[in-house]
Amino acid sequence: MNGARTSSELSPGLLRVMERAKRNPHERQFSLAHLIDEEALKRAYGRVRKKSAAGVDGMSKSEYGMDLDEKIRDLHQRLKTSKYRHQPIRRVQIPKPGNRTRPIGISTVEDKVVQGALTEILEAIYEAEFLNCSYGFRRRRSPHGAMRQLVSDVRKGGINVILEADIESFFDRIVRPNLTKMLQKRIADKSFMRLVGKCLHVGVLDDGSFIRPDTGTVQGSIISPMLGNIYLHNVLDIWFEHEVKTRLSGRAFLIRYCDDFIIGFERMDDAQRVKEVLCKRMEKYGLTLHPEKTRLVEFKRPSLKQKGKKGGGNFDFLGFTVYWKQNRSGIGWHMACKTRKAKLSAAINAVYQQCRIGRHSPMSMQHKALVDKVRGHFGYFGVNDNIRCLKILQITTKRAWFK
Repeated sequence: MNGARTSSELSPGLLRVMERAKRNPHERQFSLAHLIDEEALKRAYGRVRKKSAAGVDGMSKSEYGMDLDEKIRDLHQRLKTSKYRHQPIRRVQIPKPGNRTRPIGISTVEDKVVQGALTEILEAIYEAEFLNCSYGFRRRRSPHGAMRQLVSDVRKGGINVILEADIESFFDRIVRPNLTKMLQKRIADKSFMRLVGKCLHVGVLDDGSFIRPDTGTVQGSIISPMLGNIYLHNVLDIWFEHEVKTRLSGRAFLIRYCDDFIIGFERMDDAQRVKEVLCKRMEKYGLTLHPEKTRLVEFKRPSLKQKGKKGGGNFDFLGFTVYWKQNRSGIGWHMACKTRKAKLSAAINAVYQQCRIGRHSPMSMQHKALVDKVRGHFGYFGVNDNIRCLKILQITTKRAWFK
């Protein structure tokens, strides 16, 4: 979804859907299921990660790729005759900071292929409709793009308050009937909607027990980010742009990356009113803002007379801590970003864990594994003003390996 997919990589049918969606943003699409042909399924298979975990059937991508044409042909036939059944999702727990875990669902390769083909069509319909404030899992958009937009909005001036918001267990709490109604505003193809429903109403195999949740979409599935974007596009983006901003006394902006978002305000009274109304808006659609992680932060640029290397408040967004930092000249301030403490601690713990796991491996393999980890961290957190946090990880990695 983040890749810069060009129009030459899409089928003529998808291009026509995309053009219709651009010309008539409120028109419903009636004929979509036929676009899930064998070529679309092969494209979706090609986008599945090579090292993605196996689902309940234990089959990897390379194993599914044996006799691929025959498997795709059989899958397409089952889709056409409505005999396709989505297999249960295997749930695993991913460790998080603070001895917590995050449930991730792993689909079979065949189900990933179907989800990928559905996502491709949903993307063609909704990409023209999504607002500029949305950055998560969209073509040519990334977390770094969201951070650049944040810097641009703050530099324009007039922003003194930041609402830092956190939605509790967003993907698990999506109300499916609400999501279905949102999709039906743009999609009138019942066969297509039936396939989306099979991806939504799928059972979960969790530690040997089978459950069938009534709410949410499984976090970790290929189609979930797109469905989550569509849900918050209707719940938050359109509401803020067309109903909230027009009633505010001062300037405001919204930046959202999937379920992670911040809102900037010029006036504190506007921020307080929106925070109160936002909680009610989320509750209306089955969502809850975390009471401790949702807060208002005064983020006014410090005056030129103020001394010290740091000033004003700070907030967290997309793994970074954003704060005011004094310029090298000492006569001005600029907005800076550094790695959030929890993320840096998690990266350091991962390095020590890698050293323990691979201590009996050849030195060249140990070196490659550590370099891959550090390089991946640097690729994301390597931004201006963050050199100190990057050096901490680099030095800690050397010490951990030496130990």
